[in-house]
Amino acid sequence: MLMTYALAVIGIGFVAGYLYLKKMFKAGSPLFAVGYMVYSKTSLGSYYHQKNIKAAKEKHPDGHSVVEAQEFQDYKIQPIPLVADNYAYLIIEKSSNTGILVDPSDAATVQVYVDEANVTISAILTTHKHWDHSGGNTELKKVHQDARVYGNSNDGVPGITHHVNDKDEFKIGNLQFTALFTPGHTVGHTAFVLEGSPKCVFTGDLLFVGGCGRMFEGTAPIMLSSINKIADLPGDTIIWPGHEYAKDNLDFAQHIDPNNEDVKSKLAWVKEKRKDSHMTIPSTVAEEKTYNPFLRTDSDAIMEAVGIKTKEGEDQMAARSRAFAELRACKDKYNYVL
Repeated sequence: MLMTYALAVIGIGFVAGYLYLKKMFKAGSPLFAVGYMVYSKTSLGSYYHQKNIKAAKEKHPDGHSVVEAQEFQDYKIQPIPLVADNYAYLIIEKSSNTGILVDPSDAATVQVYVDEANVTISAILTTHKHWDHSGGNTELKKVHQDARVYGNSNDGVPGITHHVNDKDEFKIGNLQFTALFTPGHTVGHTAFVLEGSPKCVFTGDLLFVGGCGRMFEGTAPIMLSSINKIADLPGDTIIWPGHEYAKDNLDFAQHIDPNNEDVKSKLAWVKEKRKDSHMTIPSTVAEEKTYNPFLRTDSDAIMEAVGIKTKEGEDQMAARSRAFAELRACKDKYNYVL
């Protein structure tokens, strides 16, 4: 009896301690801020990233998702599953067999795909500084010494050689790119638009299937302005995000917008794909506008769900920013529900 009581007390203490630590380290807490600074601005972050790579490879030796390359007229895009749920991308220009990497955080895994494709890497596009997006830059630059590394100077991207700002245009081989400055997740977050047919956008941690990134280094108006740059692209623009987050995002979307049939349909499709760990990327701008709540902060359903009403004389962007902030806060809390 005494042993049973002791075990119950230990169990309750463990759960209470777990919940306390979870609360202390969640986004917005003082401890989280300290941990985030150490991760994003010191070599300890790189060490932690390498540990994550190792753990992910032990759990998923062949990668977290089954991926498929997509062929277009002038180029091919090969998703590369990395770490626990990241995606890097290998863009291959068919005419010259030139390779362009996007967010290659695990150099060894990325190099396997490069070798299989038998391409020459001429550039690395880095959406932001976080190690799970930039952690492979330095090692890959040693192998592909002529490769240019693109990123925004505000972010301190490892190995950067070419600094890009909003709407900067540049050519790699015969492919044309446009950089979109999209801060909010980090101060220098940048999306890259491949001006091909079709147009593609690599959104890093700005926009995912059914969701968006956390505002680690920005405010709701800043993040909303960045997301609007993606929303303003043509509807058939293909979105290639930085993570496999679709199921969690759409679970939340259904929670916040339960009567949205597009959400229900997309979530059902995603659940079916994830049964066998198949990728749920890419999506399109037009698609996201139907089920992604962070692109729908001007809708009555989302405004009502987060308890926001437009104030007298308030412009639409101000109201949407308030709705966006509340929506992101709801998503953060939703993630921490046991």
